[in-house]
Amino acid sequence: MSLKTWIKALAVTLVVAGSVGQAQAQQFFRIGTGGTAGTYYPVGGMIANAVSQPGKLIATAVASNGSVANINGILGGSLEAGFTQSDVAYWASTGTGTFEGKPKAEDLRLIATLYPESIHLVARKGAGIKSVADLRGKRVSMDEPGSGTLVDVRLILGAFGMTDKDIKAEYLKPNQAGDKMRDGGLDAFFFVGGAPAGAIAELASSGEGIELVPIVGPEIDKLRSQQEFFTPDTIAAGTYQGVGEVNTISVNAQLVTSAKQPEEVVYEVTKALYNDETRKMLDNGHAKGKFITRENAVKGASIPFHPGAEKFYKEAGLLK
Repeated sequence: MSLKTWIKALAVTLVVAGSVGQAQAQQFFRIGTGGTAGTYYPVGGMIANAVSQPGKLIATAVASNGSVANINGILGGSLEAGFTQSDVAYWASTGTGTFEGKPKAEDLRLIATLYPESIHLVARKGAGIKSVADLRGKRVSMDEPGSGTLVDVRLILGAFGMTDKDIKAEYLKPNQAGDKMRDGGLDAFFFVGGAPAGAIAELASSGEGIELVPIVGPEIDKLRSQQEFFTPDTIAAGTYQGVGEVNTISVNAQLVTSAKQPEEVVYEVTKALYNDETRKMLDNGHAKGKFITRENAVKGASIPFHPGAEKFYKEAGLLK
């Protein structure tokens, strides 16, 4: 090989090696969210944009079946992080509730508590549904398998002495449930998420009559005493077109990850989540964005923090 040819070959090798090194240095951070008509997906998209760092970390929001599916994805390695309800995270971590009989998710770690998730019970006007008890015998969507909503709905029905068999149960995403209600094929559907939720807002503004049914009463008081992650909540009048104030209950939305994620990566993600640019994006991007604050991040931690997130919160004086 001539010197000239050798130099060319060496140059090509160095370029290829440099490209491989750059690709290896770039982290991909997939964030499991929920259905596109819910709250997790749009908020997850904002967070993914906020924490991405060109050349270092590319974060993407991935549509999914929700809390349970996201936790399974994190544990299985198909997701780096995900949104979940605080109750579902606790059950996964302890092998209780909907995870009864399954191995404890001992590697599940908290990045941040994000915002309260209101439990919506949306009813068709004229369906005669004024309380949870009125659902007996009605056509009701409980959300899809793998969602945290389905877990909570079963608890709520149980508080009123019912199971799936006492209603004409369907298992649809909220946008599919909204379409079916619009077509007259459904009397009510549940959704757990930050208000306003896209599918419900669209239904309310379409001219189709809907009502939000209060989730209150002695049955709910007893349920809250047994399941402390449920807290009283109010969906303000005007959140959905033509719908007045409604009292309900809520859980917290959380961003979780695996203990196997590198400390430095999670530290940088957490840090980026609370910088000034992200603050503007969250405040202007969604009604629930204003709740995503450093102070709220450390509230209601039902599972251990990831060391990277914990490092950031200690530096910020929010954890000792």
